[in-house]
Amino acid sequence: MQSPLFNYAEQQSQDRYVVQNPQLLRVALTGQDDVLARKGAMVAYQGLVDFDGEYQNASQRRARARTGEGLDLMRCSGQGTVYFANLAQYVHVVEVEQEGMTVDSAYVLALDSTLHTEVIAVDSQYGVSGTGKYQLNISGRGKVALMTSGQPLMMQVTPEKYVSVDADAIVAWSTGLRVQMQAQTHSSSVRRRRGDTGEGWELSFLGQGFALVQPSEVMPPQNAAIGQGLAAQFGAGQHGSHAQNQNNAWN
Repeated sequence: MQSPLFNYAEQQSQDRYVVQNPQLLRVALTGQDDVLARKGAMVAYQGLVDFDGEYQNASQRRARARTGEGLDLMRCSGQGTVYFANLAQYVHVVEVEQEGMTVDSAYVLALDSTLHTEVIAVDSQYGVSGTGKYQLNISGRGKVALMTSGQPLMMQVTPEKYVSVDADAIVAWSTGLRVQMQAQTHSSSVRRRRGDTGEGWELSFLGQGFALVQPSEVMPPQNAAIGQGLAAQFGAGQHGSHAQNQNNAWN
């Protein structure tokens, strides 16, 4: 049988994480270090691989119940090759080092089991109850596979140049950055938008590091539960991926 489809055969590589194509991640398991992946994200595998639900300790369960932020993960172990994808999102592999990375859990596809995760809060500068945002801090040394809707923009933040990003478009940033959540508004009520521009809450980053932005303010409609931590849950942003998925779940 012949077809141009055979041009999409698996890539040969010794690397643990390989972007097979822009929307498909390949992870090699050697029987030593496990990989944690979004539940249901496996699309194919080869070899002797076991999949099991990842245990959440009491602290993680409390944080998830209080903030809505967290990861629903499965543990992949054994020897073989596993392919992961989610709604044809673009996949990007990031090496996490000591400075750490802060992400929205909705955009995590997979990560090394040796990394540590912790829920943190990003407060509004106005101190208004119900405004703010919860994120996931990832620390340690290892790799994380992130997803974006479309090809992203990596913005460099320096002491001389701070960066502001729509709260619904931010994917990840350097943990060491100083972050301030604010609303662009001239109204006495910070919950109202600035005129009729449709622009709402944004995050301002100061310091030295990066901010990763996707060219979309919502993820594709889906019925899968992918976490509840985006700014829309707290009155920030116009739509937000979590609000989008919550709406679909009720339809």
